[in-house]
Amino acid sequence: MALPETDLHRIRLWARERVPEHLWDQVKVEADVADRHVDIVEVRPPCDGVGAHTRFPIARLRYTKSTGLWAIYWRDRHLKFHEYKRKGPTKNIQALLSHSDSSGDPIFWG
Repeated sequence: MALPETDLHRIRLWARERVPEHLWDQVKVEADVADRHVDIVEVRPPCDGVGAHTRFPIARLRYTKSTGLWAIYWRDRHLKFHEYKRKGPTKNIQALLSHSDSSGDPIFWG
């Protein structure tokens, strides 16, 4: 299933703007796209400078093609995602992204 390209563009742009460019060598936020969802991940270089970057999942945005709705999911300490009940599904992906930033709920960004 293809996710809406305009929404994917918004998600990628939002992720790129989460961290100022001069800090990208320390931390980035990226969007990992799958068939039916997008994972928002925090990416950091290895502490010792050797090896692969760590990719820590923060949230999942799941798309339902039949309804055209996006839902946001939070990640627990076992890396399992659960639907976030405080913000219902919406066709407006920007509303979900903005909510994760400005809601004051530490479930996403601690």
